[in-house]
Amino acid sequence: MSDPYSEVISLLKPQARHSKLVHAAGAFRVRRDDVDDAFYCSLLSGRASLQVDRKEPLMLMSGDFVLIPAARSFTFSSVDPKPPENLDSLPVEDEDGVFRLGSPETEAGVQQLIGYCTFTSPDAELLVSLLPDLVVVRGEGRLSALTGLLREEVRSDRPARSVVVEHLLQVLLIEAFRSGAEPNATAGLLRGLADARVGPTLRAMHAAPERSWTVPELAREAGLSRSAYFTRFSQIVGAPPMTYLLNWRMTLAKHMLRSGHMSIAEICGKTGYGSSSAFSTAFTRYVGLPPARYAKVVKSDRSVEQTASGKHEHVLP
Repeated sequence: MSDPYSEVISLLKPQARHSKLVHAAGAFRVRRDDVDDAFYCSLLSGRASLQVDRKEPLMLMSGDFVLIPAARSFTFSSVDPKPPENLDSLPVEDEDGVFRLGSPETEAGVQQLIGYCTFTSPDAELLVSLLPDLVVVRGEGRLSALTGLLREEVRSDRPARSVVVEHLLQVLLIEAFRSGAEPNATAGLLRGLADARVGPTLRAMHAAPERSWTVPELAREAGLSRSAYFTRFSQIVGAPPMTYLLNWRMTLAKHMLRSGHMSIAEICGKTGYGSSSAFSTAFTRYVGLPPARYAKVVKSDRSVEQTASGKHEHVLP
């Protein structure tokens, strides 16, 4: 069977923007309203409150890890003492590279590693929609070990530090998603994979996207009636089965067209369409451009980026 999770992570192409250690003492509150990337926080010691996109505050304890694939805003604040309503703390970087919050004279009772990750795939918005809104992992030993390695690397001044930090971050994100694949997770691919009935059908669709799947066939695979399967899949994954399959096929088609290694006829066969005209019609309706035109636009955009990059390199001192 295919591993849908690995496919999605691979297509997302995550890259680290930056990570930093933050030590906090006394009362503090940090508000951010300009977040467009994935945000993660690993609490190394103490307790803190995290409120994401005006949802209910989440109490974090030492050893907890939180990942928000598409955060828009968040508030990170102390629990004991509770901060005044009008308090807005500004992190201050020390000479050791650690950012400080709250009282500088008081020993830090809260330590956390926070960071941001960019998903560089052109289909990031669609792929992120397959993931849960929020991943919370409590007391996971593997995550703690990875966080420790990342913490050491962030604080070090070793050769190739940025490369190592980026790769450690990617592994950390993968482990967080795997650990967050629980039946009670928010709707999305991970929750679907964790479901005993829906999971096998998701893996089957990913293993053979070229197959002419139907809801009755998938329902038999899940051991449910057609209506029960349709309702269960829609609630757990967040989209009806055929909508999910169409989204995945089009994501694969766009990826293959961007790679430039396959003909449209080959892509048509790999995405479950009986003819090139049927594939072209479906792709045009979904993307807004015919496949051949889409491939040319992507190639042109890539050439422009490479040219711009080359010009930029020449003007660097």
